[in-house]
Amino acid sequence: QVTLVEYGGGLVQTGGSLRLSCTASERTFSHYYMGWFRQAPGKEREFVAAVSWNEDIWYADAVKGRFTISRDNAENTVYLQMTRLKPEDTAVYYCAADLAATYYNGASYRYWGRGTQVTVSS
Repeated sequence: QVTLVEYGGGLVQTGGSLRLSCTASERTFSHYYMGWFRQAPGKEREFVAAVSWNEDIWYADAVKGRFTISRDNAENTVYLQMTRLKPEDTAVYYCAADLAATYYNGASYRYWGRGTQVTVSS
């Protein structure tokens, strides 16, 4: 069982930045695919970004060029640096993990954090 805890959400103005972090309890963190997903009120959960165990990286088109995912295996942590935030980025952001995953498909990740709220004011 892998426990994931997200940090770093909050309220920010349009154009601002936030950095989310997600720390895993798993000693073999470096072997895991790590993903960030988000869910806005009344909408389905959507893929945001993912990084594989060998650091292949993918982004949703909506965040490409604004968000950066990275991982620190020594700290068992994955980060999501979010810049040039927009009101449509407002959502609960979730961290997800698994040993193998279809990076954009939330159903392929077994382990999830509880989420952290990001609110972007206009």
